[in-house]
Amino acid sequence: MTPSLSPTRNPRPTSIRSSLTWTTVAPPAALVVLALAWGREPGTVVALLLAVFLGAAVLAAVHHAEVVAHRVGEPYGSLVLAVAVTVIEVALIVTLVAAGGPETASLARDTVFAAVMITCNGILGLSLLLGALKHRVAVFNAEGTGAALATVATLATVCLVLPTFTTSRPGPEFSPPQLAFAATASLALYGLFVLTQTVRHRDFFLPVAADGSALPEDATDEHAEPPSGRRTLLSLGLLLVALVAVVGLAKVESPTIEAGVQALGFPASFVGVVIALLVLLPETLAAAKAARRGRLQTSINLAFGSAMASIGLTLPVIAVATIWLDGPLLLGLGSTQLVLLGLTVVVGTLTVVPGRATTLQGGVHLVLLAAFLFLAASP
Repeated sequence: MTPSLSPTRNPRPTSIRSSLTWTTVAPPAALVVLALAWGREPGTVVALLLAVFLGAAVLAAVHHAEVVAHRVGEPYGSLVLAVAVTVIEVALIVTLVAAGGPETASLARDTVFAAVMITCNGILGLSLLLGALKHRVAVFNAEGTGAALATVATLATVCLVLPTFTTSRPGPEFSPPQLAFAATASLALYGLFVLTQTVRHRDFFLPVAADGSALPEDATDEHAEPPSGRRTLLSLGLLLVALVAVVGLAKVESPTIEAGVQALGFPASFVGVVIALLVLLPETLAAAKAARRGRLQTSINLAFGSAMASIGLTLPVIAVATIWLDGPLLLGLGSTQLVLLGLTVVVGTLTVVPGRATTLQGGVHLVLLAAFLFLAASP
């Protein structure tokens, strides 16, 4: 008698196949490609292939950061992604400055300022535009958003504006005591904001209803069930792998990026803009997705949280790195950059104070981003 086939033999292979999605395969695959390409100068075809794996690693990082964020809830989820993206930024700046020598003295300033402009105008403007298009008027918590903008403005002034006007060193450069003070103040202010956002006044950073009233905390959670602890730990591990792959592949691609910027006739400072655009891609995608879901406060938390992390965490690391890095560290902004930063703060304040925004406010911020990108390419 022929034995019947048991229906219990298929579930295990099916579950294995279902777990091997592109988001789980991309980070380790990108890490393998990085190991093969490390220490070599890629040609055109190889550079394009590396760019594909780099993009896949970025998108996978977004996915796994969202899984972790869903598990821990808001605003902790925004904080996870903001810190993760800043790790990429800091690692890229330090590695490129160490490899480039004195010629990269302004790379940290260019990258951090680009990150501030992209987050406070690009991510914020896109989120407001998407939210207003869906709901006619985008509503958010003015108290938490205003506190975040004030923190960003203070950090940017202390770290990027004051070096232009100090006189202890020639040029837009801090003296060692001034750099130590700015780094300590930045780290302390960022830590204080995180404490406010996650403990003391967490409700200021949660989504609000259409009439501006606070939503019950359980109403801010996604409808889907939170991921299990095992899946969260897996995503956290894959997120770390993806971040390492992104940093390494971007480092390998840096000669190609620099050559492309030079071939286009853009100034060398535009390399910092490219780095900022690259590392903030996960934030931009996550913020746009949240805005389309009607969770505008999450998008704003991502925008301002990334701006704060870019300054408050990057500068202390760079300050410590100057102990063994050669050459000056130019942090002060030029006249055009100062005007754009001042206008961003003024417009951002007018956007935040009402707690409501239309497509016009989103468009204004996007135009400011376009002006920054155009003037960065054609000063």
